[in-house]
Amino acid sequence: MSFLKSADWNRLDNAAKIFPPTSNERDTKVFRFSCQLKEPVQEQLLQQALDDVIGKFPVFCSVLKRGVFWYYLEHREIRPLALPEHKPPCSELYDRNRKNLLFEVTYYRRRINLEIYHALSDGTGALEFLRTLTCRYLALAHPEIPGDPVLELDYDASVFEKGEDSFLKYYNPKKKVKREKTIPAYQLKGVLLPQNRQHVIEGTMPVKEVLRAAKSHGATLTEYFCALMLLGIAEQMPVTARRRPVSLDVPINLRNYYESATARNFFGVMQVRYLFERQENPSLEQVLASVKQSFEKELSRERIEERMVQLSAIEHNFVARAVPLCVKDLVLGFASKYARVATTASLSNVGKITMPESVRPYIDRFDLMTGTDKLQACVCSYQDQLTVTFMSGFVSTQVQKHFFRMLASEGISVCIETSPMPEVEEE
Repeated sequence: MSFLKSADWNRLDNAAKIFPPTSNERDTKVFRFSCQLKEPVQEQLLQQALDDVIGKFPVFCSVLKRGVFWYYLEHREIRPLALPEHKPPCSELYDRNRKNLLFEVTYYRRRINLEIYHALSDGTGALEFLRTLTCRYLALAHPEIPGDPVLELDYDASVFEKGEDSFLKYYNPKKKVKREKTIPAYQLKGVLLPQNRQHVIEGTMPVKEVLRAAKSHGATLTEYFCALMLLGIAEQMPVTARRRPVSLDVPINLRNYYESATARNFFGVMQVRYLFERQENPSLEQVLASVKQSFEKELSRERIEERMVQLSAIEHNFVARAVPLCVKDLVLGFASKYARVATTASLSNVGKITMPESVRPYIDRFDLMTGTDKLQACVCSYQDQLTVTFMSGFVSTQVQKHFFRMLASEGISVCIETSPMPEVEEE
């Protein structure tokens, strides 16, 4: 195995700049992709696979450092280790007092986990790494697999393309963006789990059944899940709180709109809102109609480009560039708190995950989860199985229960797994 010996460094991309000053023990800005195999993971082979593929993603061999004006990623000769799972999902990875790698590979029984600090990469970049790692591992574990599954992946980006800052590449300085007024949203409240723990509830279901249900309502899968989640939140809202809208953050993969193969961050976020005021029992059709309107508006080329400019503006502002990092941290921290009042929860759908045909018999499923101080739903599918994973720091699970009950009422077969609960009593 060979490591980069240069002192190469990269400034954080525009989406990543918000994460270092706003991450903490409860909101770690860490997410996890997992691949569940059909056999136990072999630690030595997983380590060998990690050694073999890390060179294909050199930006991952970076530590986060503070400069005078900006955070930046610096390449380090640190060997990443594949370890048994040893802490709760999505625990802190970024430690301001240590220069450690910003990702971690662990395993538990049949599951390979990849956890990443969001300043390093987004879901698409992380998934490409995990797909590559899994293919290499299975090639080592099963020499009978013909050819090299890594070469069969539909991801052949160069090292340069993987490390590219696509925000910088596609920034349009001529694009003018109107500042939108922040609308305070309904905020979930309740007893928090101790020690910053996260409650994980995962539902698996047949892809065909979900697609059939969404299609019957004239909606896409993401629109359908957004509507169900809005209704799930509304179910436990006090009547007095209904004067505020329920608002979901929905990440957008900008690679679907701009040519990019970067393994770094390249995403935007849209908001889907619904006001339940004066509606005691709104129907799924009513909520879906509003959700579809939001998606049509927010996914227009105009709005996509506006998000690009908004995310890139600070880096291209001369005054902002000259402000010391300590001041930027304070400003970004305040701006983040201000923006977060407009969000109730989040839903992220990374879509269909594919793998080379030669390794499919050895893989059961994939799933995704992310640390949060609110409520987060993550969606992905593999082959004929779709997984919805909820994470929350609250003791109450009423929203999640209502979400899955609505799916069941739509004729969808849902299998639910939940993480062990600490002994905490609800108020």
